[in-house]
Amino acid sequence: MSSGELLKTLLNLQVMACGPLVDVGIKVLKSPVANHRFLKKPIEWCVKRTIYSHFCAGENAAEASRTLQKLWELRLRGVLDSGLEDAADNASCDENLQQLLATIRETIALPHGSVSYACVKITAIAPLSLLEKMSLLLRWQHRNPEVELPWKQQDGLPLFAPESPTYHAQTEPEPLTREEESNLVLALERLSKLCECCELQGLPLLVDAEYTSVQPAIDYITYTAAVKFNRGSQPLVHGTIQAYLKDSLSRLEMVVHETTKRGIPFGVKLVRGAYLSRETALAKVLGVPSPIHASIQDTHRCYDRCAAFMLEQASRGHGSIVLATHNFESGKAAAHKSEELGMRRGDLRVHFAQLKGMADGLSLSLVQAGFQVSKYLPFGPVPRVIQYLIRRAEENRGLLGNSRDDRRWISKELAARWFGLPRN
Repeated sequence: MSSGELLKTLLNLQVMACGPLVDVGIKVLKSPVANHRFLKKPIEWCVKRTIYSHFCAGENAAEASRTLQKLWELRLRGVLDSGLEDAADNASCDENLQQLLATIRETIALPHGSVSYACVKITAIAPLSLLEKMSLLLRWQHRNPEVELPWKQQDGLPLFAPESPTYHAQTEPEPLTREEESNLVLALERLSKLCECCELQGLPLLVDAEYTSVQPAIDYITYTAAVKFNRGSQPLVHGTIQAYLKDSLSRLEMVVHETTKRGIPFGVKLVRGAYLSRETALAKVLGVPSPIHASIQDTHRCYDRCAAFMLEQASRGHGSIVLATHNFESGKAAAHKSEELGMRRGDLRVHFAQLKGMADGLSLSLVQAGFQVSKYLPFGPVPRVIQYLIRRAEENRGLLGNSRDDRRWISKELAARWFGLPRN
């Protein structure tokens, strides 16, 4: 990487590690000032040359192609993310679907092999109100197995473990209306169209996780598509497990047991989680124990246990895992584990992923060791992606501030280049 690129990365990381400065930036972007007719363009110009250029691939296929080409030269691949936010109705869901399909098709114009996965947020293709109501009903049925949900498919995969939280459903929810059942069918059809497009392009699909109020419905829709489209040795559809939830390992073990029994290859993206403040606040309001681990050390342990378990399954040919982590120790442990299990470096069943502009030291270490590594790349016009960036900044405050290792490594590299100082 050029010294100019390293210096720009260092400055961006330094700014994002300053919590008060990030708070001010978020407030400005969320305020009416950001849409003022005289200030909108200058603000977008500043965003594009700072946080946007740091995290995003570009506004269009041509810009994304240049970004991916630079990553590809470093043997890094990309996960294209359209940066779409929550949908309120079917019209916005259909619009989002078309943008997602266009993004997948645009990979044809990008360097061959440079894109590793497509990705989708179910909240972008299913109305948020529907997901919330479905999640309440699914939790109520988990508490009361005799309850029937006529819209629920009987051959689905397990959604809950015995210890999964059910406090969201305090009383029996109203059943889905006919219109809501119709909206669910439409949501499933939208995901099927995405899966068919991904099959045609040869791209596996990652489905992002959300907060617990809607996650059961997201898992239900994701697993329905997985049962339909995952076949052969490599799964097409990958759900997401968030390791900061206390029930994450149990849920992972249950769904892997079921898919193995049924001969369905299971794909999963493993993350730590990004909704800490939201989950803590909700549990406090309801007066119940928090669903997340009590400490970051517990979360690290859970992540590593989930990773080891899934790597063992992958080594037996029962699926694949995307290890989305910015933690150097977790990345190193997973790399050692995969080698202990006899999976050669570069094995498609094991993939690592980090955000563009974050944990570059980990990304480059893994790819130089021969592993498959991708960078998560938001992709699209600045006005569309700004809301995505705001939400990521709010959700990943700890991550943005915890870039000390990256900043230290970059500073040492620049000092070595400019002043001849030792790198170690």
